[in-house]
Amino acid sequence: MKPFTDRRYLALADATERWIAKLLGIVLLVVMAMATVQLLVQVVWALVDPQTRWLGERLTVVLGDLLNLLIAVEVLQNITSYLRRHVVQIELVLITAMTAVARKVIVLPPGAESKPQLLAGLGVAVLALAGAYWLVRAVNGKQFAARTGPARRFLDRDPSQL
Repeated sequence: MKPFTDRRYLALADATERWIAKLLGIVLLVVMAMATVQLLVQVVWALVDPQTRWLGERLTVVLGDLLNLLIAVEVLQNITSYLRRHVVQIELVLITAMTAVARKVIVLPPGAESKPQLLAGLGVAVLALAGAYWLVRAVNGKQFAARTGPARRFLDRDPSQL
């Protein structure tokens, strides 16, 4: 009997992947909780200050922070999806990337219109991501990739045996 067979190695690699994904998920939850608290404190503080101007830079900062949190939620969905199905769902990754590019466009600083290379690059990124998403959906034949319900418990079965 071999002490380190392929089967044992694959089981060890699978267990290690799962523990790392869980650890990353916990770290992300902590970061998201702290970022949410920080955002709430900043917004409440700004609401109390009567001199806060919400239009312009302040609104852009708040929208940028909200979109950062949304991106973090999508990354957490990627991690939990990996733990549920034991595969990386490329559709979720592409949606997360599109959200990140959209955030970049929304929070562009004033004067960014004077940088045509930046605007062209973001446009190409949006088109490339949208095209990749369309191709993945066409190959998979799915209507929607979004998760529509609450998280379900993961069964402690080997996904390759399902």
